[in-house]
Amino acid sequence: MADFTLSGRVALVTGATSGIGRRQALTLAEAGAAVVLLGRREVQLQEAIAEIEAVGGAAAALCADLGDRTQLPGIAEHAALSFGPIDILINAAGVNFRQPVEAITLESWDVTLNLNLAVPFFLARELVPAMQQGGWGRVINIASLQSSRAFPNSMAYGASKGGISQLTRAMAEAWSRLGITCNAIAPGFFPTELTAPVYENPELLDKLAAQTAIGRNGVLSDLDGLTLFLASPASDYVTGQIIHLDGGFTAK
Repeated sequence: MADFTLSGRVALVTGATSGIGRRQALTLAEAGAAVVLLGRREVQLQEAIAEIEAVGGAAAALCADLGDRTQLPGIAEHAALSFGPIDILINAAGVNFRQPVEAITLESWDVTLNLNLAVPFFLARELVPAMQQGGWGRVINIASLQSSRAFPNSMAYGASKGGISQLTRAMAEAWSRLGITCNAIAPGFFPTELTAPVYENPELLDKLAAQTAIGRNGVLSDLDGLTLFLASPASDYVTGQIIHLDGGFTAK
C-alpha cells in the first residue's frame, strides 16, 4: 500500500502567501507535515497559518525576501528553528512581469532569473545537508507551460521556467542517491496573482480552457493530489521528472 502520510516531516514552502504555494502548504499540513510558510507579506502569512490551524495543522511564518541571495543561508537556518530540519522544500515563489521583448530591461531580466531559477537552487543546496543526514528529502520545483511552450510577452519568465526543468533534472542527478528526490510540477492556468491578467480577460480564459483536453482551466484543489504524491514516500522511485498538471493542455 502506497504511503501518503507526512507525519513527523517538516516542509518549507516559498511563495506561501497566496496561490499555488499557499494551497500546497495547506495540502502538506493536512497530510501531517509541520509547515514553514515563507513569503514577504506578514498579514497574508498569518492568514495562511490560521487556515492551516483551522484544519488541525501546524504552521509557522518566515517573513523574508528571497530576492537577496546573500540572505539564503540565514533563511535556511531560520526555517529550521520552528519544527526542526527541513525534509520537504517547495519552491513556489516566482515573478512574471509580462513585458514585451522591447520592454525587458537588464534589471527585470535579472530579477526574474534570480527569483525563478537561482533561488530554488541556492536555497535547496542550503537544505540538502540536513536532508542527507536524515537520509530522506524532497525538492519540488514549480515549472510552467512555458518550460516547453513559448507565450507572448514572457521571454524572461519562459527562460527561467525552461531552466527550472533542466535544474530539476540536474538536482535529481546530484542528490537522488542521497535519498533526496527532485521533481517539478508544471501547472496549466490556475487562478493566482501571477495569472490575474489572464483571468481578467474572459475571452482569453475561455480560449485557454478550450485548448485543454479536459475542457477547463485549473482550480487550486487540482494541485492537491500531485503535491502530496511527490512530497510523500509514495513517490520514492520518482525523481528528475517534470509533470504537467494542465488538463491536457500540452497533449494537444
